Amino acid sequence: MTTPAAQTIQKSACIFCNIVNKIESTSIVYEDDDICVFPDIKPASKLHLLIIPKRHIDDVKSLTPDDKDLVTKMLTVAHEQLAKNNLSDSDARLGYHWPPFRSVRHLHLHAIAPASEMGFIPRLIFRKDSYWFVSPDYVASRI
Repeated sequence: MTTPAAQTIQKSACIFCNIVNKIESTSIVYEDDDICVFPDIKPASKLHLLIIPKRHIDDVKSLTPDDKDLVTKMLTVAHEQLAKNNLSDSDARLGYHWPPFRSVRHLHLHAIAPASEMGFIPRLIFRKDSYWFVSPDYVASRI
């Protein structure tokens, strides 16, 4: 009797899906059944992590009420990663880029710390409560 062939995962057009599926090589700092965390390739400060759902969701505008627990979990993991790296929530920038102001079409929460060490351009790109970068609380209120 033969065993079924191992299912091969196809490369996706989404770079983050490829990271989740271990097709693209990156340093994953945390993962569980729902979430994957890895460093941003263009860090805005000493620590700049991306917290993403393993399930492909285009962006914050694609979230549904069924995603509330996932979004809460993403934020919890972001806070845990800050604590693990001995960085303060009070000097951190957490948020999502609001469409169309995003470079990757896969939901991702930025966790950046210390925010006080961000340069001029990153302060613009990740400007708190701007039209293009919104807080986790704002996103949760829109679901």
